[in-house]
Amino acid sequence: MELVNHTVEAYAKRFSSPLDAVLQQVEDFTLQNHPHAHMLSGHVQGKVLEMISSMIAPQRILEIGTFTGFSALCLAKGLQAGGQLHTIELREEDAATARKYFSQANVNDKVILHIGDARQIIPTLHEAWDLVFIDADKVSYIDYYELTLPAVKKGGFILADNVLFHGEVLQTEIKGKNAKAIQAFNEHVEKDNRVEKVLLTVRDGLLLIKKI
Repeated sequence: MELVNHTVEAYAKRFSSPLDAVLQQVEDFTLQNHPHAHMLSGHVQGKVLEMISSMIAPQRILEIGTFTGFSALCLAKGLQAGGQLHTIELREEDAATARKYFSQANVNDKVILHIGDARQIIPTLHEAWDLVFIDADKVSYIDYYELTLPAVKKGGFILADNVLFHGEVLQTEIKGKNAKAIQAFNEHVEKDNRVEKVLLTVRDGLLLIKKI
């Protein structure tokens, strides 16, 4: 199911600020070369991530799912002086691509890239997070949420991507394992009285969650 009309997406892009040179390179490279290019956040969502991060002005950001580095670079733009972003990627090839662009963007002093299973890495980080971005394997979203929420500062935020999962969660009968997992995650957060939340219909759905 196509949730965002291509004409609307192009219009939104036209009236959004342009990407910087490195972000444009990441987007172009990924769209032209990666077999899973649809996983890229893209121009409009990238600017949304940048804006949200800039409004929060975080000291510590955790990203679960680096991919080719696009979203990390967007989020890092909002960091306070001396702030750091930890990002976790399972696939070594994607991590290598991301590392190349982190160097190009001169953010190696701000971005710490971890390679491996996020469920094992997260407990070793011992940080208090201002902002968490979840954009990894969908069947583990609840695990990632529960692993990170205790370490999110009061008033801090979690952003979860793909919470509409290509419109599959809107079907009367939800079928695929990923869509079922996202539906379970959305319902899990819905019932959680530790947080306030709003689902934003940007691209494939962003769930903005605030710890109270």
